[in-house]
Amino acid sequence: MEIITKFNWDTFGHLRPYYARVFNFGERMANGHCKILVFLSLNGLVAMGSLISFLSAMVFGYMYWFPTSSPVLRSYAISESNVSNGKCHVFHGSWIRDESYPLYDASRCPFAERGFNCLANGRKDNGYTKWRWKPKDCDIPRFNARAILENLRGKRIVFVGDSLSRTQWESLICLLMMGIEDKRSVYEINGHKITKRIRFLSVWFSSFDLTIDYYRSVFLVQPGPVPRRAPKRVKATLRLDKLDDISKEWVNSDVLIFNSGHWWTRTKLFEMGCYFQVGDSLKLGMPISIAFRRALDTWASWVETMIHRNRTSVFFRTFESSHWSGRNRNSCKVSRHPSSRSHGRDRSPISDSIIKVVEKMTVPVKVVHVTPMGAFRSDAHVGSWSDNPSVPDCSHWCLPGVPDTWNEIIFSNLLSKNGDSTNEH
Repeated sequence: MEIITKFNWDTFGHLRPYYARVFNFGERMANGHCKILVFLSLNGLVAMGSLISFLSAMVFGYMYWFPTSSPVLRSYAISESNVSNGKCHVFHGSWIRDESYPLYDASRCPFAERGFNCLANGRKDNGYTKWRWKPKDCDIPRFNARAILENLRGKRIVFVGDSLSRTQWESLICLLMMGIEDKRSVYEINGHKITKRIRFLSVWFSSFDLTIDYYRSVFLVQPGPVPRRAPKRVKATLRLDKLDDISKEWVNSDVLIFNSGHWWTRTKLFEMGCYFQVGDSLKLGMPISIAFRRALDTWASWVETMIHRNRTSVFFRTFESSHWSGRNRNSCKVSRHPSSRSHGRDRSPISDSIIKVVEKMTVPVKVVHVTPMGAFRSDAHVGSWSDNPSVPDCSHWCLPGVPDTWNEIIFSNLLSKNGDSTNEH
């Protein structure tokens, strides 16, 4: 009876007549003549046991096939988490509709690349900008640009990686611009226009002496020339045992955010004549997955040796889910709403390698495990709404959009670490 009383009986309201019959029968048995009770004691106990067993089976069966908890409407959840922020598993949660989003207008941010400003490029629906990431056991504080700017005063933030890193770099600048009164006090130090053709970009928030840099390093390791006596198919090499030659520029930073993965494909490597090299040895038969892991080991060794752990907070963002479809994965169909299923995009061998390498490091590095949360956002890609609509894009994200969430997570983590609050909602 103690177990049964813990059930939510309201859920089984249509079974009340059966309950009544069973318990009325028991009451009549208890109030009957002693002679009948003694005579039927054995059979009664057997009958009661059978009825209670039958009833329990019905209750548990009902709970199994018709669970009492109903899914939250218009939310899309992930099932597992590899990284936690304090007591909260930040990457275990769901996307929920929030009409207070987006956090900025890309058309009013001079640092948002035209190719990522989907609304300005003709996209009619803005629903993809209205989704907020909600961890299961907590809330990510709403991005408070002014509080974060004050916290970052005099600091240098460095993004290193491919074009997805550049998107996140642009996102952060646009988010922080919302806390700036004089927009002219923020500028690219060399006067460069934001473009993928430039390997180094740096924006200075002069009133806060804050610098936010981006370095294009798609492999993280160093490209190399063709070794002597190499086969004709070898046009270039990747030196897996040497970090990119611009890595010396990353050292004196307060926040260092890495990403890599999208260029580690046959199309970007072998079909372009690029093969792997370790020392003086050309590794023509080395699989891409093994080469990527070797490159990550080189990166980890560099971090362990070069980074001032008392000054620099290091993050590594995992692989960002793309939503190409079709037999040759060359079809790009952008949905109007987040997907209800991950279709296997919540896992990535590249992300797994990143997590495994970081786990072995002595320098604290936080993995920003965005792979699962991006798996549901088939609605948020650039698609045909870029500055070149003839080339569909199911890899990059519109701005504002998913990269804003990456920055919300990273910088709420940093402010929490420093004991500051950004609980503005």
